[in-house]
Amino acid sequence: MLRVLLLTLSVVAIVHAELCKPDAQNAFKVRLSIKTALGDNAYAWDANEEYLFKAMVAFAMRRYSSKSTTQVSNVLVCNVTDRVSFWFVVTDSSKNMTTVPEREVEAAIRMNRNRINNAFLLSDKTLQFLKITSTLSPPVEPSTPVWLIVFGVVLCLIVAGILFLVVAGIQQRKKKNKDSTERENLEEKSEVTVTVENGIPCETLDLKAGHINGVFAADDERFTSL
Repeated sequence: MLRVLLLTLSVVAIVHAELCKPDAQNAFKVRLSIKTALGDNAYAWDANEEYLFKAMVAFAMRRYSSKSTTQVSNVLVCNVTDRVSFWFVVTDSSKNMTTVPEREVEAAIRMNRNRINNAFLLSDKTLQFLKITSTLSPPVEPSTPVWLIVFGVVLCLIVAGILFLVVAGIQQRKKKNKDSTERENLEEKSEVTVTVENGIPCETLDLKAGHINGVFAADDERFTSL
């Protein structure tokens, strides 16, 4: 009985080896960059992590098809390298000696890609299924409509332009007033000048206010009739 059991196990192992090997039919290669993604917090890839991967693939297959009865034992992993890359296949639960078609496995992985990534704290770039294209995440829609953002920018530019023109006008008006005041002061200074005759400085007549000669003023007071 023991011999029969050992023989059965050896046959199963041989069959599994034929099913899971590089470039085998319905086989997928996986590459993980744990150190790149997590740095000092990187974890070691061991038997426990491998079991988790098998469980996640089985979960993806069962979730993809509600009628699926895929078990962890149906996921075969082989050719594991130290740089954490390996191949895997999913065997048919009803026919354990055959593998699930590639398109079904790919569809299941794509549908549950985020769940698989989160289980290993990785992303599409650090957990790569080489024959399965990355699932594009839906585009993020901004909370504010684009047209409203454009309108706000244009409005800000218009307001800034108006403020610039107002400030420039005020500064130009102040400059004109200052120049006009300085010009008037120069004109007033030029009208009142001091001349020198025979070495004696004499004030010129103030044409606007007039000037009274002191000599004639004294004569007027002296000869004023009683």
